[in-house]
Amino acid sequence: MKVFNTLSGQKEDFLPHGDEVRMYVCGVTPYSDAHLGHAMSYIYFDAIQRYLQFHGYRVKYVQNITDIDDKIIDRAARLGVPARELAEQYINGYFDDMDALNIRRADIYPRATEEIPEMLKIIQSLVTKGYAYPAQGSIYFRVKNVPDYGKLSHRNLDSMTARVRIEPGDEKENPMDFVLWKATKPNEPSWDSPWGPGRPGWHIECSAMSVKYLGETIDIHGGGQDLIFPHHENEIAQSESFTGKKPFVKYWLHNGLLQLDEEKMSKSLGNLVTIKETLKKYRADTIRIFILHSHYRTPLTYDEGTLEASGVALRAFSDAKWKLSEPYAEINRSISEAQGTKTDGTTPANKYRNRFISAMDNDFNTPQAIAVLFDLAQDINRAVNLNHADKVIEHRNIFIELAGVLGLVLPEPERESLTLDIKELTEIKGLTIAQIKRENLEYLLEKTTTNHNVENTEGHINYLKELRDALRKDKKFKLADEIRTRLYGVGIVLEDTPKGTVPKRKQ
Repeated sequence: MKVFNTLSGQKEDFLPHGDEVRMYVCGVTPYSDAHLGHAMSYIYFDAIQRYLQFHGYRVKYVQNITDIDDKIIDRAARLGVPARELAEQYINGYFDDMDALNIRRADIYPRATEEIPEMLKIIQSLVTKGYAYPAQGSIYFRVKNVPDYGKLSHRNLDSMTARVRIEPGDEKENPMDFVLWKATKPNEPSWDSPWGPGRPGWHIECSAMSVKYLGETIDIHGGGQDLIFPHHENEIAQSESFTGKKPFVKYWLHNGLLQLDEEKMSKSLGNLVTIKETLKKYRADTIRIFILHSHYRTPLTYDEGTLEASGVALRAFSDAKWKLSEPYAEINRSISEAQGTKTDGTTPANKYRNRFISAMDNDFNTPQAIAVLFDLAQDINRAVNLNHADKVIEHRNIFIELAGVLGLVLPEPERESLTLDIKELTEIKGLTIAQIKRENLEYLLEKTTTNHNVENTEGHINYLKELRDALRKDKKFKLADEIRTRLYGVGIVLEDTPKGTVPKRKQ
């Protein structure tokens, strides 16, 4: 298994420290509704977590919540509510969104406001070691004391410093120094510290939470590519300075960003498509397929056409899982008789599992994994049509297992009511008998036979009988046979008699 490590800039063998993979992913700052860019990141890391567990690893997953921040304070002040109340409102909304998308909860969601003692301990240690210094009630980190600062983003400190303008009255020793502790301002939430009242800087919380809950060196640290610099770069600097240069993270994984017409989707730009809005238009599985159809390291452009196509893919996947639930009487009986059949894992269906594993072992290549599901779904449909019960059982079991690794629920599709009258059905495609082709026939057959209650479809059965007669007259015998075969599958026999074709129910 190989993963792309942002730190080295290449794929590396995935060799965690033990059977338990320690994974930390940067969480939300809850001052507004979570958007589809959040969904993108957390769906990717949910799939990564699920695959690691599928691979046999135990995963301890921590995701922080930045519940105190300039943006939270500013918005709470504009709305005239306490910052804590605002944060709590959007934290609850965030969890609702994640649950709706079938994103598994992390093991721990530490909040910045609840981890301040741990942060103060690290800050005090950094001050004592000379890596940090006080200035007007705040504490700043000295980047010049870290020789390899910039190693994650592959930048050089001198060149970075040369491009930053030093503002008059700036209290920092170096323009690249970053804040660990912010001195309090009037009417802002604050906590006591050895340097006076204040609140933590953004970067320090992740180091404190990661060290506390996962240890001084972790296996995976994840987040969006926009966090590489300065956030994750600063995490490395302060964490490794605190622990005595122990490697902070073994594998850095960063997902690409969601874009709107080549522009990053973000709260600050105000071009958000929220998760709640998207869920009103598309199923959660559709959103997952849309996102996972792109590799996690590549940017993804929001496009409703692609989302619609993902919905079509979802219908194909749902059909593969649920197609046998009702109308295919003959093969259902065969399956009932074969349910106790054991397989040794060497059957043809196992090739799909191997292809899926090969794709996901190659830096979590979800597009290739989705392609495997497509091929498997098609194989299930072929097996159904050929009445191969044993093959259907094994293929469908593997399909459900692998779809679950990608977090796809695939609930039973809602069956369309067959209360359409014949006039509506014949006009649905605006076709004459001479224009009927296989794809049109498939559409009509789905409309008339895919239903739990065949008893109430006499008119539609008669319509298909008449359509078959017309196709035979037009010498389209293969299409005519399709109708007979499909009706037989739902318990209707078309009996050809001297007086014409008579539909009868199988005894």
